[in-house]
Order: sequence, then structure tokens, then C-alpha cells
Amino acid sequence: MIKQPSIPTLDDVALLAGVSTATVSRCLNSKQKVALSTREKVMKAVETLGYTPNFNARAMAAKRTFTIGAIIPTMENAIFARGLQAFQETLHDLGYNLLVSSSAYEPNLEAEQIKALVARGADGLLLIGYERDDKIYEYLDRRQIPTVLAWASEPEKPHASVGFNNRKAMQVLADLVIAKGHRRISMISGVVDGNDRAASRLAGIKDALVQHGLHSNDLKVIETSYEIESGAVAFATLMKSDPRPTVVMCGNDVLAAGAVNKAKELGLRVPNDVSITGFDDIELAGILEPPLTTVHVPHREMGRVAGNELVNMIENRSEGAKHTLEVSITMRGSLGEV
Repeated sequence: MIKQPSIPTLDDVALLAGVSTATVSRCLNSKQKVALSTREKVMKAVETLGYTPNFNARAMAAKRTFTIGAIIPTMENAIFARGLQAFQETLHDLGYNLLVSSSAYEPNLEAEQIKALVARGADGLLLIGYERDDKIYEYLDRRQIPTVLAWASEPEKPHASVGFNNRKAMQVLADLVIAKGHRRISMISGVVDGNDRAASRLAGIKDALVQHGLHSNDLKVIETSYEIESGAVAFATLMKSDPRPTVVMCGNDVLAAGAVNKAKELGLRVPNDVSITGFDDIELAGILEPPLTTVHVPHREMGRVAGNELVNMIENRSEGAKHTLEVSITMRGSLGEV
């Protein structure tokens, strides 16, 4: 009978590295607390032996799974990618793993995913925006699941959050659009129902119109899904309006990319014939031709702060803080004067 090789243990790693088992544990779980030279010895021993930590033992000892769930509305474009990457990097540094689900902007699906992640022992959750059934918040409260909301900031609400004021950000961009002489303004928006970020951005444009003495009812709006092709179709529809808009403000850069591409297809020069703006300042915004004037969102900072806040809540160092981040306008070639 062939003898199976023994599974390497924590003691084996400690013996090979010439350190205590406590030091090995710190290297694996809180590596920032261990000197670099010691960490290198331990990690070399881990690699040599092919050691894998006993996750179940660690979870039972700490009464945590060291797993965090995140539910984002979509994985089909890069809107959430940069922030989620920073979130994952921060969790990794703090000894946590990340499970990600996509709700496809469907509230019922998000509710199912929340319950599934909780059932699988997630120590905490990252959710996008505020708008969901109160029963979901009650469910999370009853089960004492730390939760951070991101990509929006409404400090008057009780939830822990890391985000920005979507309404104010879009108002500032609309102020700039109006200052450049635009009066015939249209918008390509995400679907507002169930999406507080989309609703707030639309409200921000209307705020600017009212403050400048313009009629918000004159704002032509098309709501559509967040896809490049959807932005293109909506832009083509708006260009059939009489009178035609001089600027199309888009709810995010993905929609704006579709608008820019469709403008070229229709033989329209951007910004000479029509200006186009976006929101988010994802990588796509800078490589369009012309590059896109947009609202710059600090995605990586948002992900980093959210990761730290959620772990602090899980480890009882925070009761759930509210972090409001600053955004700015990135002025590029897609916005011109009238």
C-alpha cells in the first residue's frame, strides 16, 4: 500500500522557518505586523512545504469566516471595476476574502443575493446605493451584518456609507454647461426607478436649470440601460428633436461613449455641432475622440475607504461611519461653447 504524503501543518512551517507558530499565524493573517525579513522566511517555508492554512479552524477560533460579500449592479462594463479592485486589495491586506455578485439592477435578485451571502457566512456586505426595500435593512439589522453603502452619500440617513453627492456633482457639471451658453439641454439617463444614483443625477441637472432661470420641464430625457449601444440609440433619438439639443448630458461615461460614436456615424462634429458630457471618469472617457468632459469620481479611494470601514465595523472598531468624498470636473474636448 502506497503511503500518502502527510499534510503540512503550522508547526512544520514554524520549524522550517525557525520561528514560533504565533509568528507564522501573524504572517498569514496580519502580515503588516511582522518584520519583512521574518515574513520572507515564513512565506518561503509556506511555499516549500505547500502549506495551506486551515480556514475552518481559523474561522471557528475567531467566530468569523473572514469573507465579505459585495453586490454590484452590473459586471458588463467598467463603472464599478476600479473601486471594486481597490476594495478587494484592501480586504486582502486585512486578511479577508471577497465574494462578488451582480444584481443586474434587479431589486429582487439583489435581495436573494444578500440572503445567500449571509447564509454562506459573510461577515459583512458592500452594497451600492441606498434604494432598496426597508425589509432588507431590517433583515441585515436583525442578523447584525455590518453593511457599507457605496457610490452615494446621504448623511441624513442612518447607514454607514462611503460615497459622494451625485445630485450636487451633476449640478456642478450642468452649471458649467450652462455657463458655456447651452440652453437646449437633453439627457441620456440610466433607468431612474430603483436607482437613486440615476435619479439624483437627473435631479442635479434640473436644479441647475432652475437656478439659472430655465425651465426644467424643457429638459428632454431618455432613460435606458447602461450600455454603449443603448447610449447610441438614445442619442440618435434626441438628434431627431426639433429644435435639436446643443448638448447631451449622459448619466455615465458608458452612455456618453455610445453618444459620441453615434454622433460620428451621423456626421456630427463633437463639440462643434453638439456637445456631450459623461459621469464617472472611467478609463474609457480619456480615450474617446474627442475625449470626454465628465465628473471625476475617486473610485479607488472609495473602494479603499469602504474596505477599511467595513473591516473596522466587523472587528468592532467602528459603529459605522459616513464618509463623503469630493468629486471634480474633468474638462476635455467633448464640451464646447455655443
